[in-house]
Amino acid sequence: MKRRHFLKIAATSGIAFTSGDRSLLSAQSDQDLIRDISKHTLWRNRDGKGITWFHPRCCMIPRKGAAPQAMMTLQQITGSDYFGPVHWSVSEDEGQHWTDPAPIDSLGRRPVKGHEGLQEGVCDVVPEYHAATGTVLALGHNVYYRGPKFSNNDQLARGPVYTVRKEDGSWTEQKILQWDAARGSIYTNGCGQRVTMPDGDVILALSFDAGSPARQVCGARCSFDGETLEIRETGPALTLDVKRGLLEPSVTRFRDRIFVTIRAEDDRGYVAVSDDGLQYGEKKAWTWDDGEPLGMSTTQQHWLTHSDALYLVYTRRDVSNEKIIRWRSPLWLARVDPEKLCLIRKTERIVLPLVGDAVNDPDGVTLMGNFHVTNVSPTQSWVTVGEWMPKRKALGDTLLARIDWSRPNLLAPSHVSHE
Repeated sequence: MKRRHFLKIAATSGIAFTSGDRSLLSAQSDQDLIRDISKHTLWRNRDGKGITWFHPRCCMIPRKGAAPQAMMTLQQITGSDYFGPVHWSVSEDEGQHWTDPAPIDSLGRRPVKGHEGLQEGVCDVVPEYHAATGTVLALGHNVYYRGPKFSNNDQLARGPVYTVRKEDGSWTEQKILQWDAARGSIYTNGCGQRVTMPDGDVILALSFDAGSPARQVCGARCSFDGETLEIRETGPALTLDVKRGLLEPSVTRFRDRIFVTIRAEDDRGYVAVSDDGLQYGEKKAWTWDDGEPLGMSTTQQHWLTHSDALYLVYTRRDVSNEKIIRWRSPLWLARVDPEKLCLIRKTERIVLPLVGDAVNDPDGVTLMGNFHVTNVSPTQSWVTVGEWMPKRKALGDTLLARIDWSRPNLLAPSHVSHE
């Protein structure tokens, strides 16, 4: 990258708890793996003097004889579903400093032929290191803008697009993840976590329009040779005939099974499990271990996966955030019961706290509904999120929560590679 302006992380003094919830957020049992959670600010823009960076998502790139390099994709947000070109930034000291974000040319804006004034962009990008090829696969989806806003009237066919960061640090041209079986006007893996199998295949889930407003979700297994991502096989669809249906699925692998968590529009989120990432069992609404459902207002959830336990990171309805748009603050996590497919209530705690006056000035509370989870090392995982205030000129900071483990996470990259 040409610019090497480093940004020092500003740490806060810990995590704030909402009143009345301390019984849930207090010290956990001796079985708990989470030793500490700390909040850090990467880029500031609550005062309007900087850039509101959104969709910050990281992956770890191994390096011989050194700690893995952290690489992040991110893009500016200036309005509802209106994003600037995709940028990237790296940290070589475990997230303490980050390079000034630089654009990825192949994920920038481009005019649409035959549609004067319409531009095609890319959003919802997720980068993942692919060990078999030594590359980074950055997968998002295309989107159309007219003027300074999302174009509601002429969104053309939309699908997954990707670019690849080669071992030499260069980025390839943009490609489309082709799916011959796709029906309707959209299919996407936007914002979705995916799983890279030992043989190099990539397991993900697709949300797609089958000709009706309610989207469906299916599992997919893809091949990737370092240049081209191809769908090999897809499984039967999960469905929900409420509003836009099932959206933004994320998958993880835990104890040789594939778990998917799905955003929905019926005030719930859903989970399902599969042996192969294709054939999923019946979807189940997220509940606590006593059967009480979680209120989730059309917002994504993501997995935090440790070799000893599975966690979910999410937003939900609470007495502290009833006036907040879609209850998108604070960010919570809780341990998952992988057999009963529910959350263990006593393990819940806040990852990133609600900031602002949620009662008297809810528009001044920064939203945190679009976030990502990264296993950084055996001792630490990150949750990264771009805050924003929709009614306050899209102002907000870019945050990183460090989750320190009390036991090593065998699924994370080693601190130093000796290859």
